[in-house]
Amino acid sequence: MQLVFSDAQYWEDFLPLTFTRPVAEMRCGILTFSERWQKILGNTEVSYFTEMYLQDKFKAPEEKESLFLVSNFIPTESVIQQIRDLKQGEALVYEDELVAAKVNMKGFSLHQIEKMTDIKEDLIFFKKPKDLFTYNHHAIDFDFDLLTKGRSSQELSATNGFLGDKKDLFIEEGAYIEFSTINTKTGKIYIGKNTEVMEGCHLRGPIALCDDSKFNLGAKIYGATTIGPHCKVGGEVNNIIIFGYSSKGHEGFVGNSVIGEWCNFGADTNSSNMKNNYGNVRFWNYRTKAFEDTGLQFAGMIMGDHSKTAINTQLNTGTVIGVASNIFKPGFPPNLVENFSWGGLKDDERFRLDKVYEVAERAMARRKVALTEQDKAILKHIFETY
Repeated sequence: MQLVFSDAQYWEDFLPLTFTRPVAEMRCGILTFSERWQKILGNTEVSYFTEMYLQDKFKAPEEKESLFLVSNFIPTESVIQQIRDLKQGEALVYEDELVAAKVNMKGFSLHQIEKMTDIKEDLIFFKKPKDLFTYNHHAIDFDFDLLTKGRSSQELSATNGFLGDKKDLFIEEGAYIEFSTINTKTGKIYIGKNTEVMEGCHLRGPIALCDDSKFNLGAKIYGATTIGPHCKVGGEVNNIIIFGYSSKGHEGFVGNSVIGEWCNFGADTNSSNMKNNYGNVRFWNYRTKAFEDTGLQFAGMIMGDHSKTAINTQLNTGTVIGVASNIFKPGFPPNLVENFSWGGLKDDERFRLDKVYEVAERAMARRKVALTEQDKAILKHIFETY
């Protein structure tokens, strides 16, 4: 059966992270929302109900019987069973929102639904970018159990120091960890395939280091932190999520933040995650076109795909950086850095689209990934529309 991931009303609320992807392709915990649900339900045939300009890259639904699913929540065992038990024309509703339905995508409409059942349990729902790092510890716990149940971890080398319970550490095949300290007393730690934790690193869970990524020499990693696949991370980080294919390889601090793909941090880039007056942090909301109180005392930055910072960049608390921005001017950039900013300051010129492609091709080639015509079309749409 086709699994159809719906952005519902959330796509705009997750900008700038969703400028280049559907909601289901964001990462939180160890997996993306899409990967998590495929693992739970055993579905491999997936499609997306998303923005039209993304549908060329992210397959649109076929007109056939499907499980329609809003993906951005952590389910309980009973809710998973309710989803599996859905019959044609039945749906599940949470807080007056449709979250799952068994329908035919041919002429899909709510009129197909004959029975709606309210989910009575409290669910962890991700509605804004700040929720990704705020609830990341819950997602890591869920994914850790999902991925490691019934499996055995590789042994931790005796050169490392360890605190906690070994059942809360899982090391996949091909991982290399020597002369570092690992602490699972504060949360579970998952080390993915073909990863490297270089000498002198300090890991304090919950942490997920996904496949083919590495912590550079002497890195200090506080949870809850997720480093997606093919990343390099050094310096000090605390409660961040990197979707994948990005580098923060040098000294400098980033905390309570979400970073997209193909981003790069120059040496000694630092991002504040708390205001000097200890007040609540505000993030820009693209839907309302206003800064919105997060209700959080600790909140750093949100960075869209393909963005870069120069050496010694300083970012204020609550900074939102769009897609393909280059920040290199002296001083603090504003709390909203526009898509394709060339410099990072307000009213700076825009990064030329042909140069955006050129830089993206070079950066992606280093990971042996091609910039496709679909990728170019997405970037072109963002450039011309937002």
